[in-house]
Amino acid sequence: MAADPHVLDELRRLRARVPQLTGALVSGADGRVLAQDTPGVDPDAMAALTATAHGTAQKLADATGQGEFQELLVRGMYGYAATFAAGGSTVLTLLAQDRVNLGRLLLEGRRAAARIGELAESGTRPAKQAAKPEPKPETKPAAKTAATRTRTPRAPRTTTTNARTTTES
Repeated sequence: MAADPHVLDELRRLRARVPQLTGALVSGADGRVLAQDTPGVDPDAMAALTATAHGTAQKLADATGQGEFQELLVRGMYGYAATFAAGGSTVLTLLAQDRVNLGRLLLEGRRAAARIGELAESGTRPAKQAAKPEPKPETKPAAKTAATRTRTPRAPRTTTTNARTTTES
């Protein structure tokens, strides 16, 4: 099965936004490689390990009452492996150097996983998505005006010399 060029494009854009990424893989929850950009790493073995880790993380999240699986982060001596749920049956795994900005990695990984999940689940290309009718914006109720707050001046501090505290038992 050929990789979706839009998913590959998303992986390339992701690697441009987070330069410390060393690899990116999109796989099915069953361990099937859907798209990959993993130089130096066997994508089939990585997809199989991702599927195993994803299944275990799902069970852990469910057993501990944490809700639906969202992401998994593994820190090794030389860097990170981050796995993100990308829709119901697709998983995004990112490999990064140890000097990566972890907040940036998680933020960009979540965004990319959301876009990849949309592409994978809908099976539609972005051009077709633009043709969909836009949902009507929700009308919000009028905002209530807040009462004007007044500020009371703070009482001056008193300094005490030789203050002692005692505790009696």
